[in-house]
Amino acid sequence: MPGHDAFLKAVSDLSAAGAAGTNLCQPFLDGLPVIRAAISTLGDPFGSETVCASDDEAARLDELQIDLGEGPCWQALSLRRPVIEPDIQNSPNPEWPTLSASIQDAGVRAVFAFPLMVGSLRVGAVDLYADTVGTLTRGEIDDAATLAGIAARHIVSGALERIAHEHGAYELAPSAFSRREVHQATGMVLTQLGVSAADALLIIRAHAFAEGLTVREVAASIVDRRLIFGHGSVANGT
Repeated sequence: MPGHDAFLKAVSDLSAAGAAGTNLCQPFLDGLPVIRAAISTLGDPFGSETVCASDDEAARLDELQIDLGEGPCWQALSLRRPVIEPDIQNSPNPEWPTLSASIQDAGVRAVFAFPLMVGSLRVGAVDLYADTVGTLTRGEIDDAATLAGIAARHIVSGALERIAHEHGAYELAPSAFSRREVHQATGMVLTQLGVSAADALLIIRAHAFAEGLTVREVAASIVDRRLIFGHGSVANGT
């Protein structure tokens, strides 16, 4: 069973996994007591598709969830919290009956799903599978959530970079005339969410993309307090 050192290495490996083609799933296998993993984006604004899978069976189960629109990944993202199913063989989840049968056929005994979030933006989910009955410890759940947060930032950063490349001057990055306002807005989001400056700017950029706005427009709304980020939510000020 992976220990604390294995988790720290998984964090390091996943944090450095920004290069194209890097499998974001492997660190989850290295740092947690699971045998399969799959990561997917779900719904708007990034579409529904498998980002990575540790093996063909994990990819099949992920694709099935996307096709069915049901399963632990959808449930975790909808609830904005982990979904823990410690004995899927004997206690199938009634909220996703079709998928439960397919999971049983795959010989999986336990399923753990974690939402991928960047600020209030819902990105997707990571599904983790174990071949033994049992739950994750509190520490392992926290570890998985930490890895999920890192993976989410990679996915959003990669998506925004692709969009900027495809559309040129899309204003995903601030212009020279708005640096002060964007810098101020970044500091406000940093305080509101308790994240790093890099993550605060990523949240602003992601919100701009999701709403079809420019970074300048979102920054202005934040500075004017018409847009306030809280943990897990966004409020529009009056």
